[in-house]
Amino acid sequence: MSEKKGFFARLRQGMSKSREQIAAVTEDALQADAPIDEDLYDALLDAMILSDMGAACAEEALEKLRETVKTQKLRTAGQAKTALKEILVGMLEVEKPVLKWPMVILMVGVNGVGKTTTIGKLALRFQGLGRTIILCAADTFRAAAADQLQVWSERARCPIVRHKEGADPAGVVFDGVQAAKAQKADLLIVDTAGRLHNKKNLMDEMEKIRRVIDREYPEATVRCLLVVDATTGQNGLQQARAFREAAGINGIVLTKLDGTAKGGIAFGIVRELKTPVMYVGVGEGIEDLQAFDAKEFVDALFD
Repeated sequence: MSEKKGFFARLRQGMSKSREQIAAVTEDALQADAPIDEDLYDALLDAMILSDMGAACAEEALEKLRETVKTQKLRTAGQAKTALKEILVGMLEVEKPVLKWPMVILMVGVNGVGKTTTIGKLALRFQGLGRTIILCAADTFRAAAADQLQVWSERARCPIVRHKEGADPAGVVFDGVQAAKAQKADLLIVDTAGRLHNKKNLMDEMEKIRRVIDREYPEATVRCLLVVDATTGQNGLQQARAFREAAGINGIVLTKLDGTAKGGIAFGIVRELKTPVMYVGVGEGIEDLQAFDAKEFVDALFD
């Protein structure tokens, strides 16, 4: 329980910049007993856009709030704020896929978002739940990518499958699948290349990897998690669109919520992909990657 509280405190701290900006634009309009009027709606819209939520997403939330105010006959700004937070929680609560073993997790995302670190933390997280893990270094494009993953495999004391730099990623995944089957591993986590400069190459590569997994490991559940750096704002939405087309995303991991993150990008990505945020990262420590909780997230952003 104390670890959970500690994590929430770090989440609140990481999103403090957003919270301060939101407080600044809503301070007068959001006095608890202030009336619900157009000034309040304008202030709330500005606050949501300031959080990096994006105009379309913010306007959708505001429209839902207007409807709630009308149907529930709300009268004060305090009531409106409570209602808005409930609406925002609802916008983030997409049904999460059930864990089924054996499983392959494909980790995708542009370079620099914390993908390899997230893989290491996930490996340790599942290991703590008694699962056996194998890591697969299918990012053969970036120098030292496999070396980084090797460090995490040693830290987690789990095997790693890797080839030399420049090798065919699908070939590495083939060997990873064979190792997972031979060792009866619960989970194979695959690191993939994070380049987006040529979307066709990315799509071709992901399709080839998926074909290998589907052919060689039909009994495995396949999940594809998109890692997004929360500090990149609306660029994260562009990345989500590109990877959705290439990889078929099942879930989102939001990293770097311990820095200057605004956090509102989570709403835009969930709305765009109709896909749940599975985990959030608020630091470098192993315990700083936690399962996503929509209510805690909204509280950290808007309280």
